[in-house]
Amino acid sequence: MTDPTPTPATPRQSRCDPPLSSVWLVAQSSSRAQRAGRYLPATVTHPAKMLPALAAAAIHAYTRPGQLVLDPMCGTGTTLVEAVHAGRDAVGVEYEPRWAGLARANLGHATDHGAPGHAAVATGDARHAAALLGGDLAGRVSLLLTSPPYGPSTHGQVHAPGTGKVRKRHYRYSHDPANLAHQPLPDLLDGLAGILRACLPLLAPGATVVLTTRPYRHHGQLVDLPGAVLHTAASVGLHPVGRYAALLAGVRGGRLVPRASFFQLTNTRAAHAAGTPVHAVAHEDVLVLRYPATPDPSPDPGRCVCSRPPGRVEHTHSGTAAGPAPAVSACSARRACTPVRALPADRRPPRPAPPRTRPAGHPGQESHRP
Repeated sequence: MTDPTPTPATPRQSRCDPPLSSVWLVAQSSSRAQRAGRYLPATVTHPAKMLPALAAAAIHAYTRPGQLVLDPMCGTGTTLVEAVHAGRDAVGVEYEPRWAGLARANLGHATDHGAPGHAAVATGDARHAAALLGGDLAGRVSLLLTSPPYGPSTHGQVHAPGTGKVRKRHYRYSHDPANLAHQPLPDLLDGLAGILRACLPLLAPGATVVLTTRPYRHHGQLVDLPGAVLHTAASVGLHPVGRYAALLAGVRGGRLVPRASFFQLTNTRAAHAAGTPVHAVAHEDVLVLRYPATPDPSPDPGRCVCSRPPGRVEHTHSGTAAGPAPAVSACSARRACTPVRALPADRRPPRPAPPRTRPAGHPGQESHRP
């Protein structure tokens, strides 16, 4: 009898060779084609997913098999799935229980199809990542790879019947107003700073941080979100080392095959018709930073940026982690934060030698992308 479950597809981009130029070709096939069989069909309902080939390119470029990858805004788990398929271990935090559950299901699907790595997902606010993920991961993470929410015009799908009204769907992260995706830009950047600051104690000395984002337009004005994100990351003590372009269009016969959203293309055509020469964004900025081997003493990575009082949280886990764990103190958010136990002992990367100066502090709290 033939197994009705499709074999996980490998996007037509190389999943093994790290990019050697400043332009990464990660959209030679569409997002849907890259996910076919490799992710559960329900993944399409998330409004802004990182391209699997983009996540894979960063993972292969900046980690080795067996190392640990962190995504503190993991959404439906793209970073984690690509990490375990590449033989890395991974941990993620996701604010929305719906997406966290789907991330765990995608990881189970990856395991069922032979992914050798191990991964776990915690549900809660990533500004308390250290408390959610457990102290035994301190200093273990080799790569932090994530993308903040941005630009609602780039999100979701549409049904365009040819006649009648165009209907947009799958364009909301959640209905929770506390979700970073619903915050104005200054608050979004403050939240991102809090997330990065809370993750610093988890990073190994010299770890790489990769943030993917793109510029967008708000009421016709260009918003340089990549520049703002880069400044925010540097403000918490990360050192910028590279800024690259992940091409979100295919290349066929020397021409670009655009994969912009329906609304991006519609707004661009309308602007051109009105005499404004704007262009649909066809790339994602890949911002690469380094956590110094000896962290700067000025940033306070453990400072709790949440004004709510500490509360009680419950533990859960996925993958092969097992056994009960005691509750720990963390932020008392509107919904219970759900920490996760560490990866199995036999899968943990070796603990690196501690840096000469380690920032002290209190474990510090999340949202997610074409």
